[in-house]
Amino acid sequence: MERHPHMRVTDPVIASLVEREEARQFYTAKLIPSENYASTAVLEASATVLTNKYSEGYARKRYYEGQQFIDAIEELAIDRAKALFGADHANVQPYSGSPANLAAYTALIAKKSDNQRILGMGLPHGGHLTHGWKVSVTSRFFSAEQYAVDEQTHLIDFDDVRAKALAFRPAVIVCGASAYPRIIDFARFAEIAAEVGARLVADMAHIAGLVAGGAHPSPVPYADVVTSTSHKTLRGPRGGLILCKAEHARAVDRAVFPGLQGGPHNHTVAALAVALQEADTDDFKRYAHALVANAKAMAEQLLSQGVRLVSGGTDNHLILFDAASLGATGKEAAVAMDKAGLEANANSIPFDPRGPFDPSGVRIGSPALTARGLGPADMVQIANWIVAAVRAREDDTALAGICADVREMMTAYPPPGFEKPWPDPALLDTDRALLDT
Repeated sequence: MERHPHMRVTDPVIASLVEREEARQFYTAKLIPSENYASTAVLEASATVLTNKYSEGYARKRYYEGQQFIDAIEELAIDRAKALFGADHANVQPYSGSPANLAAYTALIAKKSDNQRILGMGLPHGGHLTHGWKVSVTSRFFSAEQYAVDEQTHLIDFDDVRAKALAFRPAVIVCGASAYPRIIDFARFAEIAAEVGARLVADMAHIAGLVAGGAHPSPVPYADVVTSTSHKTLRGPRGGLILCKAEHARAVDRAVFPGLQGGPHNHTVAALAVALQEADTDDFKRYAHALVANAKAMAEQLLSQGVRLVSGGTDNHLILFDAASLGATGKEAAVAMDKAGLEANANSIPFDPRGPFDPSGVRIGSPALTARGLGPADMVQIANWIVAAVRAREDDTALAGICADVREMMTAYPPPGFEKPWPDPALLDTDRALLDT
């Protein structure tokens, strides 16, 4: 069976590159914790004729006609999001997590208010660009300050959070993280927000699947607004989601549209509805708990090999290790791992002596490998390969040997969303110069 027959005729170059990316995803150990494998059903929903329809506005209040079925799809997605997370209100139109965060701040901070301040987690300490970091537009639209983790434990320093909140008096406190391997105490954040009269925004983009599956406490009871992506641990399409208390529903909806964006991506909304349906199952709950167990198994094996881990371990899907403990920089380690078929990303660690373009850390996680069906014993082997690859970073022969072993393991665990015939592994060995032609 020929893959992508229509695309192959219309644009054979793109078809060829897509095939190579399919092979790369199939035969590589995907360790980046913000990546995952969507199901075949989610992929099918993403590639429908829904992309042809423009739907500015909200269900039953559109600016274009012909919305009967679009409205039903969006209402299903909303109802499923509210039921899954126990929220008063849901907006499923954000294009991704970053605009969802900007919409949350816009909704909660009145345009003419004297207080335009937000307090978020510092990027080097595990936060996200859109939590008010200096290079993000959120720090241009709002006055931003950051809190940190403890220098010794690498846990959120709530004394620092409270002191900064009392001094800065923000309108919004943001909690949630992109590189924090421990449970987040949303109740403690809510206490501090209440003490200083701030609204609380919880960004659960990384842990939404864990929350849905009961493997991490939910921020919904504590936060005024909860934002999320729909991919990552939730295993949906690349989109965004906002949950909020009823009192903020109108402000959130107005911030998303017409405040920040036009018509929703209907194919993505449909795929999100499918993913939310999948997440509301016992199978998904088992998945959520399994990916935490897998991350712990990988972390423990790395520790046994003398690798320094930020905070000393993990409580969730994510591990951040100090590549200096293996004699490398974060970028050197990530590049070596990639050559060995182990896909990760270099990442700053708290109090990192190195710059962001070649930081000290490497960020890895278990969501995608757990979706493929790997278990704790496999994660031990993955950890051993990580250590071996970083130590052999200048030995291409050794890295190629690890890569062959990784491909063999990945072949035994076909990922969701892929159907036979499996991609040809020879596609991975195509010379770059040939691709360029």
